[in-house]
Amino acid sequence: MPDLIGRAHFYALLIGASLAAGCADKPPVMIEDRSVLAEEEIPEVRQAAANSIDYGPLLAAGPDYVVVPGDTLYAVAFRLGMDYRTLAELNAIDPPFIIRVGETLKTAPGVASKTDPVVSQRAAPAQGSVVADNKPAPAPVARGSSSAPPSHSLSTAKTVTPNVPVDQWSWPAEGRVSRAYSEERHKGIDLSGTRGSPVKATAAGVVVYAGTGVTGYGALLIIKHNDTYLSAYGHNDTLLTAEGQSVEAGEVIAGMGSTSSDSVKLHFEIRRNGRPIDPMALLPQR
Repeated sequence: MPDLIGRAHFYALLIGASLAAGCADKPPVMIEDRSVLAEEEIPEVRQAAANSIDYGPLLAAGPDYVVVPGDTLYAVAFRLGMDYRTLAELNAIDPPFIIRVGETLKTAPGVASKTDPVVSQRAAPAQGSVVADNKPAPAPVARGSSSAPPSHSLSTAKTVTPNVPVDQWSWPAEGRVSRAYSEERHKGIDLSGTRGSPVKATAAGVVVYAGTGVTGYGALLIIKHNDTYLSAYGHNDTLLTAEGQSVEAGEVIAGMGSTSSDSVKLHFEIRRNGRPIDPMALLPQR
């Protein structure tokens, strides 16, 4: 009988040691699962924060901007992602919004003048398009200086746009939408077509910019429809309207083209109070 009791005690100790070793090698599943979930949640939170993008003003705490030949207040505000009225107010510029070559513009409230202000990088002019003066900008000058020439034709400044709502928006060109609007990556839509195809004003308004000075847009037209809305037409082959010219809805304003690419397309944007919005939300269904 003692032998049997001893053997039973031995086997009990052996089984207990095996179970202890197994527990040491394999921690509880519950803890392991919790650690995996915690690791997966962190990137999701970071990704959501990274995607929280606000387009305007893009240089909320950025440097000053130096006016170069060909600039208009509207074009500078468009480039910076700002409402033109905000830019004018920051720099005490009253209508008719005349800016001068070499002038330094503040791009955010409370930002002191910088020693290295932003200077526009001029894009190569498109063949047959309206070409802006590409001469280098002189040293910055103070506002009100009579020695500095205006940055562009004053015809835009002399034109008054009636602040009336847009009754109906129309498509600016034929062709399929080859690239859709994306709040994070693409500020408008692209319409594919053939070189020279007509580009039309999406609504009545006044041309407030015509040139090649906004990098990434090629030969660009900007139309002011009222105090709230602007529309932009990029990558044109020819510009058929000039700054200060009034246009009607559906009027041909340019010929479709391309910029540094074999792909002919119109890049079309609508901006509300300076900020890009999805044009498809306003354009009629086809």
